[in-house]
Amino acid sequence: MESGGKLRSGLIALLAAALTAAAVYWGNGLMPRWPLMWVAPLPVLVYALRNRAWQAGIVAFAAWLVGCLNLLGYIRQGGVPFIGCLLFFSTEALVFALGVLLLRGLARRGAVWSAWVALPAVWVTFEFMRNLLWPHGSAGCLAYSQLNFLPFLQVASLTGPWGMGFVLLLFPAGLALGIHLWGEARGSAVRVLGATVGLVAAVLIFGAARLAVGQPGPEVKVGLVASDVGANAGVAAPGAHAARLFGVYAQQAGELIARGAQVVVMPENMGVVVDPDVGKVDAILQGVADRTGAMLVVGVNHRSGAVRHNEARVYAPGRPVASYDKEHLLPPFENIFTPGTSRTLFRGMGTAAGGTWGVAICKDMDFTEPARGYGRAGAGLMLSPAWDFKIDGFWHGHIARMRAVEDGFSLVRAARNGLLYASDDRGRVVGQTASNASEFATLLAEVPAGHDGTLFLLLGDWFAWCAMVLVVLVFGRLWLGGRRTILG
Repeated sequence: MESGGKLRSGLIALLAAALTAAAVYWGNGLMPRWPLMWVAPLPVLVYALRNRAWQAGIVAFAAWLVGCLNLLGYIRQGGVPFIGCLLFFSTEALVFALGVLLLRGLARRGAVWSAWVALPAVWVTFEFMRNLLWPHGSAGCLAYSQLNFLPFLQVASLTGPWGMGFVLLLFPAGLALGIHLWGEARGSAVRVLGATVGLVAAVLIFGAARLAVGQPGPEVKVGLVASDVGANAGVAAPGAHAARLFGVYAQQAGELIARGAQVVVMPENMGVVVDPDVGKVDAILQGVADRTGAMLVVGVNHRSGAVRHNEARVYAPGRPVASYDKEHLLPPFENIFTPGTSRTLFRGMGTAAGGTWGVAICKDMDFTEPARGYGRAGAGLMLSPAWDFKIDGFWHGHIARMRAVEDGFSLVRAARNGLLYASDDRGRVVGQTASNASEFATLLAEVPAGHDGTLFLLLGDWFAWCAMVLVVLVFGRLWLGGRRTILG
């Protein structure tokens, strides 16, 4: 009988870990199925509340570790050794397990409300600190699994990704506590379930209301162009090769402008331009701008002596050429470049001539800065040359949509090996196509170009700091033990 009980207990543990692992595997990562992440931790949390701490910790750690393996091939593609991937995933799994054990310990001491917020507070604190310390910014946040859940995405305008991650884990924590308390403390169960459902309902009502109100400002017709084919696919060598490539792209831009585009965005790092050739390349592209009255944003690999910049050059009719140097570089691929330190803002073209536009490059949009700085400067439209890895076209490409919602601007992003798309400041994609859709993939779309103020712009990472305070309080509550109350 004892062996039968152990077998049953082991099967239950395996089932809980498998359910959570499967939901994380399919609900997060490169092509997330967003509803799964709302319930992914639930099996492990229910198990943890009914079993010993060491069992709960092992099951939580194993479930999250296995769920993270959906990104193994992608991270290995970036040159990270297997042991490095394992350490990275194990760190996430340890943090998740710590949050689960904290929730369990508090619930067993009767501190239901402290238990409710424990896991999300621990997780958001971890995500925020990681965002500050590693070279990929906020790219690993759970919030990015929800980019297609537009009512929920609007929370980013208040809290950035931090509030989204918090609510995403608060929901299953509340359900698990309600299930656990239902038999012996039904009143407490009803209260925590009511608070959980009520909070999520309030969040979604806010999101629906924000989506119902349009972004201010005039519409701008934007053009995007990229090619992943043959000689157009790599970084063109300096001299004749680069001149040919920019000439071909200039022709494509002219065709988009003839169809009504007021600004055309091209990918990043298309070709090497050395100082002696800058004038020749500028003549090609500035000529298109002067002749058509439209603006071009072009990504170049600018080499000046021993210094290289991953640069976006901005060509506007009758204006000096402006430039922006990429600030956040992707190691090890972009270690050859010197990071930029300043933003580039300019006045819009055509019907949006009174508006402020900005430019940032690819990985810059994985970070809350410089995007927040552009938002504070009143940018209503951000133009972003980019270059992805095919496999991450949706996930990495669409991270930039979070910045649009946070900072109140529309976004135009043209990536090689990825997607060409335009979105408004609610995160709605108004046009999209794959960069390999044809020899030269193009997109024409209309987006609002007016700036919208947000609470996130005003207060920045306030929610992440609140989560850190909550972590201190819930650990204090656990340490005090018994039924003495800090949070309830």
